[in-house]
Amino acid sequence: MIVDIHTHVFPDKIAAAAVNKLAAASHTHPFSDGTAQALRASMRAAGVDYSVALPVATAPRQVPHINDAALRMNEHAAETGVLSFGCMHPDFPDWHAELGRIARAGIKGVKLHPPYQEVDFDDPRYLRILERCGELDLIVLIHAGLDVGLPGHREATPEKIARALRTAEPVTLILAHMGGWQCWARASALLPAFDNVYLDTSFSLGPMTPLTKSDYPRPASRQRLTETEFTDMIRLFRPDHILFGTDSPWEDQTAEIGKIRALPLADEEKAAILGGNARRLLGL
Repeated sequence: MIVDIHTHVFPDKIAAAAVNKLAAASHTHPFSDGTAQALRASMRAAGVDYSVALPVATAPRQVPHINDAALRMNEHAAETGVLSFGCMHPDFPDWHAELGRIARAGIKGVKLHPPYQEVDFDDPRYLRILERCGELDLIVLIHAGLDVGLPGHREATPEKIARALRTAEPVTLILAHMGGWQCWARASALLPAFDNVYLDTSFSLGPMTPLTKSDYPRPASRQRLTETEFTDMIRLFRPDHILFGTDSPWEDQTAEIGKIRALPLADEEKAAILGGNARRLLGL
């Protein structure tokens, strides 16, 4: 089984505008148009059994509507292979009850995005969400590290993640982008000691695809990890704590699976990363 733990799906009416806006901000070329139909086509081509859609609430008022859409998506997950996490915003007033609602509905986890939500991850507003998710056995997946489309935002650095974990350690926390995009050295120094921490592989390995040749005056490979650096992090955090993710529509699922299969790892370790670990966490 192959499970992509980190994808994004936009409603058909706004997908083109949303993807174009994000592409312009990040100077990165998307692989697909961001619709559910495009994701399912990518999954068929790549042999992906399940993809997890990760919605982000950029304003508190969006939370219940996004979670309603996640519930509708999950009603069809058995046939589409696309299931959705819920969302939460640190300033949503009824956070305690809303997390209980989505847990009772069978949603497996929530996505938090400190840079987009403009709140430090060790802020008490996030800590209470983490503690509640731990009580409800909800997985929390966060954007970790810097963000290619939001220069200067440092709300989810490894230091802040480590401080949050010391308060809310029982929660299962998945750190996107190999623990902290462009903060990999600090993530490697601070985070392997937490047994409840998992890393997803999304948007971290090899050169990016810029919109134009002038978008990255520095070598593109320096924006992300080399194969050796990536493999060293897998060894450090342990292969059973690494989850395959692509950040689709920003990466090609077929190509990203090929990158994992090309790593100097044992076959059973690659199988665990590509799906076995996620299958266990999600109860698939």
